[in-house]
Amino acid sequence: MDGVFWGWIGAIIIGILAGWIAEKIMRRDHGLLTNLIVGLVGALIGKFLIQTVAGVEYSGTLWSLIAAVVGAVLLLFVIGLFRRRG
Repeated sequence: MDGVFWGWIGAIIIGILAGWIAEKIMRRDHGLLTNLIVGLVGALIGKFLIQTVAGVEYSGTLWSLIAAVVGAVLLLFVIGLFRRRG
């Protein structure tokens, strides 16, 4: 199998794991698909915050997971703010 395939599989696994960890931190209860979406979007948010805003470069699976969890927690927090208003 080529690297692109394993890159996608790795992103999906990290996304699911990050979404699940964020779900537990924020005391929410979502399904697998929602955890995947939250984790993948969280990874984009976390990468932006860490690399662009903080100016820190990182690499590796562990740091990618940490960035995804940070972004996912922030995403769930912001979504929670909007749900309380509505």
